[in-house]
Amino acid sequence: MANNKKINVKENKSEASDISKSKAKREERKKEVAKERRHKRTVKAAGIAIAAVIVAVIAAAAGKSICLAAMRTTSNPDFSAGLTADGKIEGVNVREALTLVDYANIAVPADEVAATAEEVEADITSALESHREASTDETLEIKDGDEVNIDYVGTIDGVEFEGGNSNGAGYNLTIGSGSFIDDFEQQLIGHKPGENFTVEATFPEDYRNDDTVAGKDASFAVTVNSITVTPELTDDFVAKNFSEEGLSTVEEYRTSVENRYYEQHLEEYLANYIIDNSTVKSYPSAYLKQLRAVAKYNDEYMMEYYNQMFSAYGMTAYANVWEMMGGEITDEMSYEKDLRERAKETAKTAMVYQAIYEDAGLTIDIDAAIDELTEENGEEYVTNMRERYGEAYMAQSELQEAVMDYLMEIYK
Repeated sequence: MANNKKINVKENKSEASDISKSKAKREERKKEVAKERRHKRTVKAAGIAIAAVIVAVIAAAAGKSICLAAMRTTSNPDFSAGLTADGKIEGVNVREALTLVDYANIAVPADEVAATAEEVEADITSALESHREASTDETLEIKDGDEVNIDYVGTIDGVEFEGGNSNGAGYNLTIGSGSFIDDFEQQLIGHKPGENFTVEATFPEDYRNDDTVAGKDASFAVTVNSITVTPELTDDFVAKNFSEEGLSTVEEYRTSVENRYYEQHLEEYLANYIIDNSTVKSYPSAYLKQLRAVAKYNDEYMMEYYNQMFSAYGMTAYANVWEMMGGEITDEMSYEKDLRERAKETAKTAMVYQAIYEDAGLTIDIDAAIDELTEENGEEYVTNMRERYGEAYMAQSELQEAVMDYLMEIYK
């Protein structure tokens, strides 16, 4: 009995084991099925998400395309469009459209508009250098860096070689420039105008691939014709060169330079102040649109100019205006946004100047202004100005100049 019982136990255990294994397999299969279902759901969800992204991208691209089509500016070369004959913005009450700065009570900081010592000295130095002259003064000596005029005849073994003769035409040479062979230029140092002497020099071995002179010793018979000198700032210099300006002394000349920079700084300060401290309440939309069109025309005009210049040198041309602009302008959208910002800046400037012009009761005589332009620059210049900009735009420029003249009279 005991043996039978044991056998039954084993059999029961075996059956239980078989049942457990079967159950385990069923559970495992359930897990696999569940896992597979989850995977399918995940894949489906991912597919839906990807599809949604694709749709969003397509929609965004379509939206951008639609937006660009709505924003795209058509260039227009008519600078005078949107302006009246007297240079005002057409159909706009500028004094209602902005809050105008108190232009009659500007506190101008003296230190910001005064001429600096550096710019005055640089200006004087430039004026002196512009009056440099070739001197034959025989007391002068050639120094390193001097510009001299010489004549020369070069020979090798006593025979004149091709290209070695200035033929009395004079040759301008800056000492230390390295324009001549070997130490030719250094051998001129210390010599004076009117002197004749010989310079010995050796041609480089590879001189211009010219075997007739390359590597050979040469002698040059040199004559110093003149040394270019920079004049000193003296009363005589001022009286000689600036008498038409009513100047005769160094002190008067220096003061005139200081005043010129002062007025330049003052004008810049006032121009910036009246714009920065005025606020536009509403922009004239039609005028903004025209300003964008003109700005784009200018950009395209400039691009064409650059492309013609580049093509002459075999360089790659610009494909579009935003490529030419560079910086943060990387595509048509950013270019259109930039056009709008520029148009607003230009419109604000025009509105502020016009508001001051009207508020101060100023007037212009455009015919007299054109006559003056003709007298100064000739009829062809004025004809070109009329054709390119139109008289209304020219009147607007004259209007703004009248405002700045008015402000300068108040503050200078």
